[in-house]
Amino acid sequence: MTTYGLLVFEDAEELDFVGPWEVFTVSARLRDGADTAVLVSEHPGPVRCNKGLRVLPDHCLDDHPPLDVLHVPGGRGAREVQLHNPVVTGWIGKTAERAAWVHGVCTGTFLLHAAGPARGCRVATHWSHEDALEARGDVTVVRDARYVVDGNLVTSQGVSAGIDSALWLVGRLHGREHARAVRRCIQYDPAPPYLADEPV
Repeated sequence: MTTYGLLVFEDAEELDFVGPWEVFTVSARLRDGADTAVLVSEHPGPVRCNKGLRVLPDHCLDDHPPLDVLHVPGGRGAREVQLHNPVVTGWIGKTAERAAWVHGVCTGTFLLHAAGPARGCRVATHWSHEDALEARGDVTVVRDARYVVDGNLVTSQGVSAGIDSALWLVGRLHGREHARAVRRCIQYDPAPPYLADEPV
């Protein structure tokens, strides 16, 4: 059984966690419910995300089940607010020590850097924030890969790249054919990525 814990907070970028949530929960369904995914936040009650979507967390930082995968999204809340929140960064640091995998998307890598798990590692983040992350030091920003794996840390570039890295992760956990089945189920095949000027 794999338990995925996805951190949410005010001004988190929606697709940074909703995309991986789709991958993780479809994976769980294809495994006959053997796995589970939960949303975790610092406080109870609805969380308003970056584009206005409100979500209701399942657990707070002190009452969630043990997590096999810790997921940290990006967004303004990650890079401007939560990396200065010692309650959240402390929780990430402690939870990452016990988790089998740590998964960050977009500027969630800033939060992982502030909390510790990304320090000294090769990472990816959103292209527009690569210089700012690198300037923080003790990190190697990889600029030409949608996602980067360093030990048990998986980080990805912005938004949709989180789906790519989540698919890689379920493949690592449950096999390549399983990951391909998840990809087919969610009909994720972004090539070519833009055809709006060529109607079918």
